[in-house]
Amino acid sequence: MSFTHLNQKNEPKMVDVSGKNITKRTAIAKATMFLGKEVVAHFENDELTTKKGPVFQTAIIAGIQAVKKTSEIIPMCHPLLINGVDIDINITDDEHVEVLCKVTIEGKTGVEMEALTGASATCLTIYDMCKSISQKMLIKEVKLVEKTGGKSDIKNQ
Repeated sequence: MSFTHLNQKNEPKMVDVSGKNITKRTAIAKATMFLGKEVVAHFENDELTTKKGPVFQTAIIAGIQAVKKTSEIIPMCHPLLINGVDIDINITDDEHVEVLCKVTIEGKTGVEMEALTGASATCLTIYDMCKSISQKMLIKEVKLVEKTGGKSDIKNQ
């Protein structure tokens, strides 16, 4: 097995994507987060406003910012001109939320890492904004659920 991020000397390198075709690419990442009944009980109309501001609206903005900054924190990611980011946060029951982060681009490389980073930053921001209510929150899972474009399409559950 060879890794694309290693050169012939087994040293790190950034993959050269100059020979790839520009195609429409999308990635959707999902994060599930345990907030607990104590936190969820404070929400009204699917939003909670704390002293720091509206939780979900702020978390969505943080997720979008994280998508745009992914190449600055993940060393081998290419800086990309993102076409769109859509982050959706849903309260799934009296203790949990689900975050979906969809990223689209027309480019030479995929946006899986950007979607995963966006979903993660969204959850971290929810945690930060709700920690004064409870510190028992838990980011349970962050995973890629769909990728289209490039060499292959992936659809996970």
